Amino acid sequence: MLAEVLRCLRPAPGEVAVDCTLGGGGHARAILEAIQPGGLLIGLDVDALELPRTGTRLRAAGFGPASFVARHGSFANLPDVLAAEGLASADVIVVDLGVSAMQHDTPARGFSYKYPGPLDLRMDPSRGQTGAILLAGLSEEALAALLVAHADEPHAECIARLLKAQPLDTTNTLERVVRLGLTGVMPTLTKADVKKSVRRTFQALRIAVNNEFVALEELLRVLPSCLSPGGRVAVLTFHSGEDRRVKKAFQAGRRTGAYAAIAETVIRSTRTETRANRRAASAKLRWAVTPAPDPRARSRASRSPRRSPTP
Repeated sequence: MLAEVLRCLRPAPGEVAVDCTLGGGGHARAILEAIQPGGLLIGLDVDALELPRTGTRLRAAGFGPASFVARHGSFANLPDVLAAEGLASADVIVVDLGVSAMQHDTPARGFSYKYPGPLDLRMDPSRGQTGAILLAGLSEEALAALLVAHADEPHAECIARLLKAQPLDTTNTLERVVRLGLTGVMPTLTKADVKKSVRRTFQALRIAVNNEFVALEELLRVLPSCLSPGGRVAVLTFHSGEDRRVKKAFQAGRRTGAYAAIAETVIRSTRTETRANRRAASAKLRWAVTPAPDPRARSRASRSPRRSPTP
């Protein structure tokens, strides 16, 4: 949804931007091109494996340290990230909450059941517990509650019982247990319904492993203070739990005056993109804009540096 994101953000030359989920750098590169000359983009990601690779690609595309900075960390710490660059706020912020193609298609990361691999699921492989360890430590009741809270799974109790019946430490084993188990216990379920339950199970475990909802809620709390007057934010979500949180936070910000305008309805991918990339089918885009700046304050700000020199 690159074109839709750019329409929402309207990046302009000289602006400061933050890509809170740098991933492969697709959004970042387009925004970097739009904010030149004089603009700065901070690329933030918790994935310590992919971050340097994307940084290298963007450097090779001609974006030097004056225009692009890569930082390893969580977007929940966005105020500290900005402060470390000598910035109080940003004009443009983009957040893409989807699992990147590099993560999804790397079997060793454990994000997809399409390939045999360890049940890892960590966005940052250098820290935290794996999905296998989390699963082993949960009771059947706690696992069922997790499946409901993180994925709205209608067959949570049955799946939790299946998953706790034996140790599970690989992606393909977990997929097989859920698929065959549900089919055996509920023969009236269609193959499509069973497949959705498998996807939701992986989703719920990934969210829990990475504390994704905790990080998202903290980001949504600090977002208004991280945006300059007239600043724009765009958030791409991929399931109902994420979208509900973004929608409610933007609505609350509109009521309190933190946002001057918000998306009244979600923006979806075009049919062309959805046909070309099935992962785009579940994407939902929402945006928000902070109140416009005081013209006098903007005039004063234009005479002061936006960013402190980096050592």
